[in-house]
Amino acid sequence: MAIRTAYAGYPDAFIYGDDGKKKRQHLLWGDWVSVLEECVEHGQKWCYVHARGVDGWMRAEHLQTERLLEIVFVDIGQGDGCLIVTPQDRHMVIDAGEGDNMYRFLRWRYAGFKKRWKFEAAVLSHPDSDHYRGFEPLFQEPNVSFGTVYHNGIVEQTGKRSGSLGPRSPKRGRPTYLTRVIQTKQELRSFLSVASRWKKKTYPTMLASALASGRVDDVRMLSTTDGFMPGYADRRINGKTFTLQVLGPVIEPDANGKARLRWFGGVGKTKNGHSVVLRLRYGKVSMLVGGDLNIPSEDLLLSHHTGLSARPRTADEERRLVEAAKATFRADIAKACHHGSADFTETYLKAVDPIATIVSSGDDEPHAHPRADALGAFGRAGRGVRPLIFSTELARSAKEIIKHPNALRQTVKDLRKTIAKPKTEADKRKAEKKLKKILDKVLNRSIAVYGAINVRTDGDRVVLAQRLERPRSGAKWDTYRLERDGSGPLYYVSKH
Repeated sequence: MAIRTAYAGYPDAFIYGDDGKKKRQHLLWGDWVSVLEECVEHGQKWCYVHARGVDGWMRAEHLQTERLLEIVFVDIGQGDGCLIVTPQDRHMVIDAGEGDNMYRFLRWRYAGFKKRWKFEAAVLSHPDSDHYRGFEPLFQEPNVSFGTVYHNGIVEQTGKRSGSLGPRSPKRGRPTYLTRVIQTKQELRSFLSVASRWKKKTYPTMLASALASGRVDDVRMLSTTDGFMPGYADRRINGKTFTLQVLGPVIEPDANGKARLRWFGGVGKTKNGHSVVLRLRYGKVSMLVGGDLNIPSEDLLLSHHTGLSARPRTADEERRLVEAAKATFRADIAKACHHGSADFTETYLKAVDPIATIVSSGDDEPHAHPRADALGAFGRAGRGVRPLIFSTELARSAKEIIKHPNALRQTVKDLRKTIAKPKTEADKRKAEKKLKKILDKVLNRSIAVYGAINVRTDGDRVVLAQRLERPRSGAKWDTYRLERDGSGPLYYVSKH
């Protein structure tokens, strides 16, 4: 028979050996499966398949034809980074961390970029290095291109004061605004045309390099003026609506209609506060990705989208604000803002009202993210009896992956010495090959396999999963299911 494509069934599935009992591979709902052969055995239909590098048998009832929406929150250390793959096979990256973790994950995911690959979009939520710096190796990869690179309109410039965001319009007794907001590719080119404006600044240097590469079709700002990411206002997939609504940053034009962004009292506060905020909706399932929002920016978003004061004076006013804000911000799954920092409002958390919160933070960072009070607030504001909190930092343990770290360090050190001063060219090539194999196994597998939080949905149900570092009774995934009772809201299906 001809090879056909199918997908692993809900909530997970196994590939078995020839005896139909020994588990050879554990698949997550929606994993790609190549069906090589079909047969009927003992009254049950079995299919001989290939998936995740393994051949074996699967029950036909554990396969499906519908492709899912997939979101992967990558363990990129301190910072943010996620990959979205739509059921129509469109791929976009939202933030990429600071180091090369995202690049390593994507190289693993897309077969080393040996063939040309085009992402529909890259979203740089704001110009902080722990969100954008990881795009550098992607923009430099010759086989990778992007349809559109979206940003929040703020580009740092060289100035007397470090970290200058450009001119402001302070007025006594009134809010201060950034008056240089870069919205289009043409405006960005104009800004970059004068190198003295941005020399030695990493963010504009990276954008200039991306434009010069010829592998980026467009670069533009996303804001509330757009309403939705272009092309995602009312897209239909599998008979269901798929939207990407833009909730921030909020442009507040001046009397002449010129774009401005509110100044939040400091360079860091303003860059973070004007993060691109996206609310994804597929069918009946919603997700909120909010960059590094902070208290003043959450206040602005709440007041902008509800028309109410973000600082209620009474309990009744707060209830009205929360209920009004839920129409815009409520989501089943939320990416925690600013890696679980304490710079948030309880009112905003109540408006988001998620069942599951995903925290992206690092092992070696000075902020102690996620903060203890933030985790407590996420749980308290979460929906249901057992709201879920996931952490990319906790999803991976170096101890289990690197069983003998000191010996590994010495091996790497010796190999690098050989590469630096080889006796022969053959010795150098052999050492380089061995070092690459070690790094690929330790770093790529650690990041790509064990550190990621995976979200799969058909627009009605949801599976959230993280890879187990040590298989348990043949199981390699720790899964959590969100289902609904009839037409009701999603709820967490407890394992206990």
